[in-house]
Amino acid sequence: MVERYDLAIVGGGLVGASLAVSLSATPLRIALVEAFAPDSASQPSFDERTTALGNASRRVFEALGLWQAMEPDAAPITDIHVSDAGRFGFARLAARDFAVPALGYVVPNRVLGRVLWEGLRRASNVTPFVPMRVQAVTPGADAVGLALESDTGRMDIEARLVVAADGANSLVREAAGLSAMVDDYRQVAVVAALRTDQGNDGTAYERFTAAGPMALLPLRGAAQHNWRTLVWAARPEDATRLLQLEPSAFMAEWQRAFGWRAGRAVELGRRVPYPLALSRSSEAVAHRIAMLGNASQLLHPVAGQGFNLGLRDAAELADVLAACPSDPGSDEVLADFAARRKADRGGVVRFTDTLVRAFSNTNPVVALARDAGLLAFDLLPPAKRALSRVSLGFGARAPRLTRGLMP
Repeated sequence: MVERYDLAIVGGGLVGASLAVSLSATPLRIALVEAFAPDSASQPSFDERTTALGNASRRVFEALGLWQAMEPDAAPITDIHVSDAGRFGFARLAARDFAVPALGYVVPNRVLGRVLWEGLRRASNVTPFVPMRVQAVTPGADAVGLALESDTGRMDIEARLVVAADGANSLVREAAGLSAMVDDYRQVAVVAALRTDQGNDGTAYERFTAAGPMALLPLRGAAQHNWRTLVWAARPEDATRLLQLEPSAFMAEWQRAFGWRAGRAVELGRRVPYPLALSRSSEAVAHRIAMLGNASQLLHPVAGQGFNLGLRDAAELADVLAACPSDPGSDEVLADFAARRKADRGGVVRFTDTLVRAFSNTNPVVALARDAGLLAFDLLPPAKRALSRVSLGFGARAPRLTRGLMP
């Protein structure tokens, strides 16, 4: 017998789990399919990385009643310092200039995953199929069939709407007949925890260097004293070499490239590589299928916008579905969702891609122009306000959850 649901979310990572919790107070009957147990060390969504949440994302979690459990591990970002190593351009953002306590918050992915799944366990209308993998997707006129498989057997379910939250290599997107447009940045992010001899002051650094762009983000908690998250985007061959260096040699190379603004590196955690690319789904929706998060767009981490954009996807879809529960997968519902998300998705993709390409260009004329742009940005309040809206997560029409309201 085939079990029927109003909504099936394929992918229980950060975005998929957020959508499920967002809809926990609706009458929708929801299936959540995830290949990894949430507490598994193999769960790729809840790994060693951290996520920089904008203020709009914080408001989403506040509205869902989850922020209180996240906050003890959330490091406030009170200042953002952007610079081009060896050149005169730099830019600064400060929370006090925008009358907010913080520009954002850095939260370990494992904490986000744990709190989200605690919320899911309290959701009576969500049935988790975990750990189970989708083996086949069969679109139909009134529902989409999903063939699921685990180590112990198979089963079939169907749903009036299927949400693809299964990542950049989405099986659901492929089954829907949608393609992914991929631009390989030829960069690999080397992610590690780094301790310096200078205490955290709430500053997040974005530094563009000849060795690749670097982000250095604050961490919170007694165990994280003076620790920061380092994200170093390097050419693949350089990343391979960086991963093989002894910790002392790695820290010395980082110090030469980054400088001394954050202090002297004294200890290094485990280094993990992540290939970087820009991937965009050819369409936001298909018949009874919606793309969410990395299945819709995978971004370079340079501006920390990937999850924030995906969470706004989830918040907007929750708005649309809460207003039209009778047939969540109808063409009208999905067209409404796609139209609402078009400007925000397109704007953030263009902003991030332009930033990566501008600071990867070694042409002296381009370098001079970008440095002048950084300096102008630091001196011109309107430019600061425009970028701050992206950093804060308020760059487009705001779904109800991003305003602290339930859908």
